[in-house]
Amino acid sequence: EVQLVESGGGLVQAGGSLRLSCAASGFYFPDYAIGWFRQAPGKQREGVSCIRISDGISDYADSVKGRFTISSDNFENTVYLEMNNLKPEDTAVYYCQADKSGFFRELCDGTSNYGFRGRGTQVTVSS
Repeated sequence: EVQLVESGGGLVQAGGSLRLSCAASGFYFPDYAIGWFRQAPGKQREGVSCIRISDGISDYADSVKGRFTISSDNFENTVYLEMNNLKPEDTAVYYCQADKSGFFRELCDGTSNYGFRGRGTQVTVSS
């Protein structure tokens, strides 16, 4: 059974940090890319970051560049999103999504409607 389980969300003050985890199981991790996207109430889904597991190539939305870092632990089949200097506008439900490596760009953009996704984890940044 394919599973993606996010964790690490919470409430933090502006300027604070959180580390999200996306634990994957049920598929061959190296063949996939993993993306994080977020959804805030009344706003469109936004691709945040993505990583291609086979070679570690990653990308970020302009809104998070320099503040967020994505990484993967290929032994634990887990992708992390380190979020620093958080801002109130980062408040959203964060989801991880997995798809074959060929869909790397769609995962980065948050436009992939395929693959697998988790249930999300809430991140709330207070001002």
